Amino acid sequence: MEVQCVGVEAPRPGSPHVAVGLIFSILLGLWSTQALEMSVGKIPFLEAVNGSTVMLPCTYASCIGIDNLYFNWQFNDNGTMQKVCDSVIVSETSDPDVKIYRERVEFVGKNHHNNVSILLWNITFEDGGQYTCFGRNPKEKDKNHSAIFNLIVVDELRVVDNTLTIIIASAVGGGIAVLMGFMLLKNFTLFVLSKLEEKNKECLVTSSGIDNTENGLSGSKADSKPTPKKK
Repeated sequence: MEVQCVGVEAPRPGSPHVAVGLIFSILLGLWSTQALEMSVGKIPFLEAVNGSTVMLPCTYASCIGIDNLYFNWQFNDNGTMQKVCDSVIVSETSDPDVKIYRERVEFVGKNHHNNVSILLWNITFEDGGQYTCFGRNPKEKDKNHSAIFNLIVVDELRVVDNTLTIIIASAVGGGIAVLMGFMLLKNFTLFVLSKLEEKNKECLVTSSGIDNTENGLSGSKADSKPTPKKK
């Protein structure tokens, strides 16, 4: 009888390219989390009345800190980017020396809490449009980022009609009130029914005891026989 030996091939290690790609992806993810970020807040637009004074907010953030951070504000004038102001922030504790390139502009950030916001005085309709807050951090190999803020200049602020909102809120509130009233009525009804059921059970038990007592007395009378007299 011929015996055949079957060889089992040892598992091969994974391709080095896969490991390198995985390591590169992890490093890239870590680098992305440390990158510079400019932010204009959760609401990137503002509607303001002609002639008023408004603030355009902007802050920067970096996980590894800054070193000679360059920032500027630019205004998009029909496709042409016009510089509003710019400066270099040496460190997170230093106050920048800001250069202003437009009238009625004031730098109010002062680098407090990473703030690089600006103030526009006595705005006109020509001031309305798109503003870009840009930053570049040499400490992150000149990593840069920008955020856009839209300023809308109007004659007067629109009065928001809250009639529909009030109707919806009233309907929802009324529905909740009806539901709560129904639940209270249901619980009260169940409570009354449970009390009536308990009372009926007590009555049945009492009536059953009385019947048993009467039956026992009558039975004893019927079964009792006179003691025979001895002769």
